[in-house]
Formats: sequence, structure tokens, C-alpha cells
Amino acid sequence: MDISALQARLRQFAADRDWTPYQTPKNLAMAMIVEAAELVEHFQWMTPEQSQQAGQDSDLQGRIADEIADVLIYLVQIADHTGIDIDRAVERKIGKNALKYPAP
Repeated sequence: MDISALQARLRQFAADRDWTPYQTPKNLAMAMIVEAAELVEHFQWMTPEQSQQAGQDSDLQGRIADEIADVLIYLVQIADHTGIDIDRAVERKIGKNALKYPAP
């Protein structure tokens, strides 16, 4: 996935609908949390074992995929609006986690 191309596509999508004034980091973060809650809702009453099998039900898998896409879209937009390079941020965080949680 080309994150920069996705950000440009999402910027244009928002501009075409006159949503740009509403695309603030605060609003996008709040929307992302709503979508994350909708993702969690699919797993809410499942056992851990049932959740591991969720991808085997094509209808459920599609609904989960939609929510994952919504969360990712908002996350990508937040990074775009705050000038954060996602690739660099992920690499940096993985490095920090490796130091904090070394393998045995």
C-alpha cells in the first residue's frame, strides 16, 4: 500500500465533498475511536476461540474488514493532517519496543 497516494486520494475525497473544514486531527481521532468501537462490537461477546475463527464466516469477515478499513482510513488521515510519516513512526516505535521488551 502506498500511504502517500492513499493520503492524496483521501484528501481529494474530502475536498470533493467539502469535508475539508471538518478534517481536523481532533475530529478524525474521535471518528477513528467510534470506528474502533464498531470493530470491537463484532467481537464483544465471543470467546477467544470464537474470535480466532471469525475470518471463516465470510459475512462477518466482510463486516470486520469494513471496520478495519474505516479505522485505517482515519488513522492515515490523522497522520496526514499532523505531518507524521507513518513508515518512519512505525519503524521508530518497533525499535523502541525491541529495547523495552527484548526477546529472551
